[in-house]
Amino acid sequence: MFWVPCPVMLMAFAARAQVISSNTAIDSTELNEISERMEVVQHQNPALFQAYEVTREYKVFHRDDAQPIADVLVRIEFLPPATTSYKILQSRGNSRGEKMVRELLDRETEGTKDIQKSEVTRMNYDFVFLRRQDFGVVPEYVLGIFPKRKERQLLLGEIWVNASTFHIRRIEGVPAKSPSFWLRDIHITVQFAPQGSMWLPVTFDAVATVRFLGKYTLIGVNVPPSLLPADGAK
Repeated sequence: MFWVPCPVMLMAFAARAQVISSNTAIDSTELNEISERMEVVQHQNPALFQAYEVTREYKVFHRDDAQPIADVLVRIEFLPPATTSYKILQSRGNSRGEKMVRELLDRETEGTKDIQKSEVTRMNYDFVFLRRQDFGVVPEYVLGIFPKRKERQLLLGEIWVNASTFHIRRIEGVPAKSPSFWLRDIHITVQFAPQGSMWLPVTFDAVATVRFLGKYTLIGVNVPPSLLPADGAK
């Protein structure tokens, strides 16, 4: 469930963010409090109860190529309580790129069918405190996340949690179970930001090895309506 008013500005801010890390440990009581408040914020997110749609552009790169082999524009729609669908609006370039985008979108939409099983909560994960870190001037907790089940909707990796609001700003990791026979060694990064009162994904990036074909990188960025092409806005 995901969006940002201006992805370019957000990415620029992230690039120049001052990273200040501290390895000062916290006790289990404080870790439980962080986890509990993070869960409360997730369950109060209006995105769980309001219908919305976002348009996301994916660029697919093969190995270290500077130019994408495919450019795919997708509309993603959410209808509460648990229906997510997508539609390919435009697809240019190699058809293999669109196939990879569909693989990841299928994983994303599948995760909303039973949202409780894919939430970043203590029901699904064990948490470990890693460090404190500042994103620009915003203090954050960085936690290690360890899935309690081998399911492809769950990630083994890290999350960045706003130390004041307890929103998850970033999640990064590998699926606990491979989502596809064709995709291996997948590393996923999702960044979140507000859209009005909702907290939604901003970017959805993945690096994967496609069996027999090598490494591919997908960079997905939500596109504000004002930047959509005329045919993509229909």
